[in-house]
Amino acid sequence: MRSIWNGAISFGLVSIPIKLVNATENHSVSFRQIHTEDGGRIRYRKVCELEEREVTSAEISKGYEDADGSIIPITDEDLSALPIPTARTIEIVAFVPADRIDPLQMDAAYYLSANGVPAAKPYTLLREALKRSQKVAIAKFALRGRERLGMLRVVDDVIAMHGLLWPDEIRAPEGVAPESHVTVRDAELDLADALMDTLGEVDMDSLHDDYRSAVEELIAAKVGGTSPAEPAAAGAEAGGGKVIDLMAALESSVRAAKTARGEGEGEGKVTPLARGGRKRAAPSAPKEVGGKKSTAAAKKSTSKAAAKKSTSKAAAKKPAAKKRTSA
Repeated sequence: MRSIWNGAISFGLVSIPIKLVNATENHSVSFRQIHTEDGGRIRYRKVCELEEREVTSAEISKGYEDADGSIIPITDEDLSALPIPTARTIEIVAFVPADRIDPLQMDAAYYLSANGVPAAKPYTLLREALKRSQKVAIAKFALRGRERLGMLRVVDDVIAMHGLLWPDEIRAPEGVAPESHVTVRDAELDLADALMDTLGEVDMDSLHDDYRSAVEELIAAKVGGTSPAEPAAAGAEAGGGKVIDLMAALESSVRAAKTARGEGEGEGKVTPLARGGRKRAAPSAPKEVGGKKSTAAAKKSTSKAAAKKSTSKAAAKKPAAKKRTSA
């Protein structure tokens, strides 16, 4: 993998030469803008407003627009001369537990590669120290013309760095939550718990981009001169402000999830209150083991019910016979 930045990790008095490598890649299908009428490409051209002519990339530099509209030129030399220690250094400033980092701050991800043989020992030292402490390192670094915040952690045997947004770049969630006060019943929470348990965990490696696959198939069909595949039947659309039966929706979701996992249709029936710590439903059915009814328990229950029924019939017949004899 090609490095995008060379520098060093500053770990106290230890300096670790490293290369920065992108840890992620974008697989999205790219589109071009075209003229609808004739299919011609639409391009953006860089034009100087004073000379009214197109300019090349070599003729373009940076400038800051002041409040009065005037432009103040800023050169690469100006920026490289700024007195910041992170210009070529990832400076570790603290070690904190991983749960201290708000996922909202997570940005781009990178791998840090030891740059050269002398870097192997201090690199390994930092990696093993992070593993043993079960903490992450918070660092400051400069990349693409600005100073950034980063989090270093261990992935397999590599030190990875997540770019972090600065705390003041995270917006407060004001006005996002529902305005009116909503009460959620225990029965609804029970069904939500049941749905979460039914869906269970997922192998993250098995997840893929269905939209990208569909777009690629569409493009392949158009190139081959064939008709695109018929779209699948659309599910129920989310209606804005539409009143729904939440309990029925949750129960249907649990049944659908169990069916998708290959469990029987009858096993999708949910008793909302039959969960730990809350009121339990009457034991009218044999206990389920591992999602399937125990055969032994079912037979035992049937035998008891038959014996009880037989005893009741005998008791009912006995008094009637006695009455006829006395008459």
